[in-house]
Amino acid sequence: MAAEAAVIRCAAMLAAAMTIAAVPASAQTNAPNPHGAKIDCSDASNAAGADCAKDGSDTKGGSGASQTGAVFLPALIVDLFPNPVAPPAPLPTPRQDPATPPANNQAGPPPGGPIVSPTDLIAVQPPRAVAGDFVPDEVLVTVDGDAGAVQQIAASFGLQVRSQRQSRLLGTTLVRFGIPNDRPVGVVLAQLAADGRTQRREPNHVYSLQQAASIVNYAFERIALDSKQASGENVRIAVIDTGIDDSNPALSGVIAGQFDAMPDVPIEKRDHGTSVDGLIAGVGALEGMAPGARIYHARAFEGGKSTMDVILSALDWAASQDVRIINMSFVGPKNDLLGVACRNARALGIVLVAAAGNNGPKAPYGYPAAFDGVIAVTATDARDGLMPQANRGAYVFISAPGVEMVAPSGAGSDVVTGTSFAAAIVTGAIANLIHAAPDRSADGIEKALAATARDLGPKGRDNDFGYGLLDIKAAESAKD
Repeated sequence: MAAEAAVIRCAAMLAAAMTIAAVPASAQTNAPNPHGAKIDCSDASNAAGADCAKDGSDTKGGSGASQTGAVFLPALIVDLFPNPVAPPAPLPTPRQDPATPPANNQAGPPPGGPIVSPTDLIAVQPPRAVAGDFVPDEVLVTVDGDAGAVQQIAASFGLQVRSQRQSRLLGTTLVRFGIPNDRPVGVVLAQLAADGRTQRREPNHVYSLQQAASIVNYAFERIALDSKQASGENVRIAVIDTGIDDSNPALSGVIAGQFDAMPDVPIEKRDHGTSVDGLIAGVGALEGMAPGARIYHARAFEGGKSTMDVILSALDWAASQDVRIINMSFVGPKNDLLGVACRNARALGIVLVAAAGNNGPKAPYGYPAAFDGVIAVTATDARDGLMPQANRGAYVFISAPGVEMVAPSGAGSDVVTGTSFAAAIVTGAIANLIHAAPDRSADGIEKALAATARDLGPKGRDNDFGYGLLDIKAAESAKD
């Protein structure tokens, strides 16, 4: 009898299994919703055919289901006949760039690497914490490749090509990519690192002119330069600044060439650039440090601001003008592209002079002044006192007059203060050295300035005054 009972129980279980097999597929299936409709499993009025089961149980954790008339097996049978394990989702198939059809009708990635959907991007580096002000929807990238490679990179990473050009100082193609979908700049930079064709990836940093709030040009006396003998005749100098008022009498015959690095932006302010050019090589009543010098002026600022892309364009133009000095009276955050451009300009024998910054003693280092090979200039007053709002730091190289000096401006003349104008004084003084000895090297000039500067503040080089106050008379006599 016991054996007969066991047989009957086994037959009952097999009959149950056959009954469950007859249940429609929608009652228990791994197939997607055949109608494509969104199913709300929390709604008690949900259609009877809705599939809300997960891992062999319903969405509320019970052993029943909303399917009327369904027969359910004991847990033992469910364990013996588990649902098949779904295979892993396939990796996304790289999509073909429509501009680059496969060769010989064979499917495959375009030359130069596969193009994937921006939604599949993985940052191969941690997202960067970007310091300083920058354009929030742009990145600057140097690319190893042609225009086709640039377009492929843009497609791969969901970017827009806003500009591209061959940079002389960077020695490669510089591309300004736009970010159309609000991704953070730091994330995009990390994503771009996955593509070996992107050599350098940087934010499009924002830079500011260094003019402090504003009384006669005492600079000749303070730097030991005889105004009657001062000359920068035929020394070629580039200035990267605002637009200028070239009708100002102080600039008559001074400007040898001009370049507008932001032609789509109307010129509204001309004071800062006019003052810098005038302090360097002005003529007439407002004579500069190096009368006779030839200035090649690049307009790269408006409203006191510019971007890395614009500044690099101006630097490339300046380097192509065969200049001996480049004056950069602006400050911004550290940017590797600017560092490379400055290093390569210096390798061409160009003396680089930059403002140390007007952001106060506790401000971070100002660039490009803080790059190696750039002469960082701080500002002093008529009594050789340091301008209170000047930046401080080990990168400060030399001091020069820059507080309350009369200079040409867009309105005729003005009283100006700032490390911008101290940098212009140093640029004009160096033009005198080159005029007197055209063969002097950039390295030799830098060493002469450091060795002959008049010590101010603590003995030796310090973070406030650098090597000290510029002494051009002594520097002229110094040997390379």
